[in-house]
Amino acid sequence: MLYESRAKETPVRKLSILVCGVLMTALASNGRVHADETGKTARMPQIKFTDYRLANGLRVILSPDHYAPVAAVSVTYDVGSRNERPGHTGFAHLFEHMMFQGSQNVGKGEHMLLVQNNGGTMNGTTNSDRTNYFETVPSNQLEMALYLEADRMRALDISQANLDNQRAVVQEEKRQSYDNQPYGHVSEVVSDLAYSNFGYKHTTIGSMEDLNAATLDDVRSFFKTYYAPNNACIAVVGDFNEGAAKRLIEKYFAPIARQPAPPAVDLADTPIGEEKLRVISDKLARLTRMEIAYKTVPGDSPDADALQVLGGILSSGRTGRLYGALVEKQLALNASANGFPGRGPGLFSFSATLPPGGMVDMVRNTWDAEIARIQTEGVSDEEMQKAKTQARARLVVGGGRFGGLDSVLGRANALSQNAVFFNDPNRINTQLPRLQSVTAADVKRVANQYLTKANRVIVIDEPEPDSGSTGSGASKESQ
Repeated sequence: MLYESRAKETPVRKLSILVCGVLMTALASNGRVHADETGKTARMPQIKFTDYRLANGLRVILSPDHYAPVAAVSVTYDVGSRNERPGHTGFAHLFEHMMFQGSQNVGKGEHMLLVQNNGGTMNGTTNSDRTNYFETVPSNQLEMALYLEADRMRALDISQANLDNQRAVVQEEKRQSYDNQPYGHVSEVVSDLAYSNFGYKHTTIGSMEDLNAATLDDVRSFFKTYYAPNNACIAVVGDFNEGAAKRLIEKYFAPIARQPAPPAVDLADTPIGEEKLRVISDKLARLTRMEIAYKTVPGDSPDADALQVLGGILSSGRTGRLYGALVEKQLALNASANGFPGRGPGLFSFSATLPPGGMVDMVRNTWDAEIARIQTEGVSDEEMQKAKTQARARLVVGGGRFGGLDSVLGRANALSQNAVFFNDPNRINTQLPRLQSVTAADVKRVANQYLTKANRVIVIDEPEPDSGSTGSGASKESQ
């Protein structure tokens, strides 16, 4: 949001104006800048879209934007690792790989080749709450992208050869990203300690044993249950004619049969209740790392926005509180704090890597002291302004490979995910106002409400004694 006052042009203020200018330019053909009676900008442009369903239950969201001759397609399926059962973990992520192995009319690996050879990019991702697939293509290749997504939704090639091949790929990914990486199991242990609900207690990658035990019938049943049009949302954003896009979606997706609704997911979870501590002996680590995680709220709670601002105040680079309290004093090499909201109870996590000879108790006590200071004294207006500006920047220009709201892909993913998560694609238009409405009192309140010792788990990942590194100074181990 642009400031309306004539305040001094501070670096924070300049960044805020720059970020808003980028979004207004990128969305000029898609939104409308609303002005007050003085002609000054009152709020950000609204992203306009059409939201409807096909007869088979597929949710369709269309948002034309003729700023550049590209279009993005994002298909989000309402399935993630939270839908898995004990003994069947890793299925959602396995299917992310299976969906690129060919279908009735598209050969193995051909989906990727067709998109890339026609000047586009594509990928797929899985987390605990959803699986999505997406392409960004030149606008004259939109029909190809829609055809490819529809063909694998309708008739994926689920063969024993493809299952065996992709199972091996996923298991190798687990070895590289988890088993053979320093600190690779920290997130797994944090989730296991923090949650009682199985859906969030286990990792998306799954276990080797469950992947080995997966049968062809298991995989085919999973596909039929979750990869159905009535369990998906497709969003198309970019340079296209809306009427023509509707006809193409009807042509390719309408013939796909609806399936019975998948089993409902029970998100009930018990409070942590008391502080839990786990110390991991890590043969690959050379330095000690500590993570403290607090159980919080789902992403559609107003408190999630306040927690996001709190994370920015604590760890916004060299001016964040953690840098001065821990890094400048050489108690930690790095330190960060962020909220991780999802559809179910989220986590707010603090992480720090200690220098050689560093003491865990000193880092933990410093963290506790900084949180206690916020809980009693609150935060300053300057900290609030900076944290909100940085949050807006991340939302607009993004921080990862999928981009922010200034890209057609970022908008397509946001629209389809908000529709699946919260049945509200218009959250794409309310996120900035929600962040802007967070007050210093809100930040102080959520710090007091959620960042308590009885509501946290602590995981200390330290080098094995024979690795040549010094101990961490961890004083106890409990669970």
